[in-house]
Amino acid sequence: MTNQPYGYGAYEPYPQQGQGQGQQQGQQQAWPGQAGSAGQAGPPGYGDPYADQQYTQQWQGQTWETQMQPPVAAPAEETSYLPPVQSPAQPPAPSPAQAPGYAEPAAPSGGAGDGGGPEYGPATLAGNTRVTDAQRARAEGRSPIIEPGMQPAALTALLGLLLAGGAALGTYGLLVPLVLLQAVTAAGWFRLNGMWPARQGIALGFLGAVVADAALLVSDGSPGAILGALGVWVLLSLVLQLRSHADPDERMYGLMATVAAAALAIAAGGYLAADADAVTVGAVAVAVAIVVRALPLPTALSVVVAPAAAAGAGFAVGGVAGLDAASGALVGAGAAVCALIGHRVASYDYPSRFVHFTAGVALPLAAAAPAVYVLGRMAV
Repeated sequence: MTNQPYGYGAYEPYPQQGQGQGQQQGQQQAWPGQAGSAGQAGPPGYGDPYADQQYTQQWQGQTWETQMQPPVAAPAEETSYLPPVQSPAQPPAPSPAQAPGYAEPAAPSGGAGDGGGPEYGPATLAGNTRVTDAQRARAEGRSPIIEPGMQPAALTALLGLLLAGGAALGTYGLLVPLVLLQAVTAAGWFRLNGMWPARQGIALGFLGAVVADAALLVSDGSPGAILGALGVWVLLSLVLQLRSHADPDERMYGLMATVAAAALAIAAGGYLAADADAVTVGAVAVAVAIVVRALPLPTALSVVVAPAAAAGAGFAVGGVAGLDAASGALVGAGAAVCALIGHRVASYDYPSRFVHFTAGVALPLAAAAPAVYVLGRMAV
């Protein structure tokens, strides 16, 4: 602040006589800014040799933006969240002050109208493409588990009967339905994990199953062929994912899905290594167990009735196929338990109809193959 000479007041009503027109206009422009500050002197005094310099300093240092007005800061409640953006085609809703007769719609329960933060409603959940069907089912209070139903169970029973008939015909008769089972297993596992299309992973898993089948035929059903093929295909799955340019998380998901699909498809080749009579009994037992499981019964009851029915089927078929009745019942019950595990896996995480007709058909039979091999060896 500049100091004024003594003897002059804070206001000078008359312009100075010795100054030009431009200086008078500058004083008139600077006067509102000078009068707005309490205790500040008015225009420069008359006859002051430093009047021009004082006026220039006052105009440069005492402006409205820097001294008279404090910095404007947005309130915290206005910057805490971004308001919803309206589409250009939709006109802004009038406020109650602008439109007295306007009645605002009632706010949804639990939303911003109740004083809480903004929440996603059912419409937002239904339109969000990043929300999976399983997450939407949990948000709506529904179970993410949906069982395949009777049609996939009928296909499983048909494929099981084809395996039983092929085993009765011989090794090469069993090979045709077994290759079909392995192909559907590899494709269904990838789709069950939400990875589609995944042609490279499906082809790699199916190729591992074919190589394992060929090794079993060459080695006369040695189980070492299955273990060797499984170890080699784990390394090939690692190489396939190392060549991928996807994100690290996606590569990890792809690696797990590829390894699991190859393992299940190769493990289904255990039907070739198992005894032919055990394959016949186990395939029939799986067919019976899955059909009983698909009946409209309470879940707890069907889980108990299905293995019992499979054991009864194994008891009946075992005597005809060449096994004793007790061994047939044991093979049938063990195969049914593993098949129910595969059936449960195919029902998990709100699967689609395609999953039901691939994984829901193949996983029960593929999961039962190791039990058929082990229990069949014990029975013989």
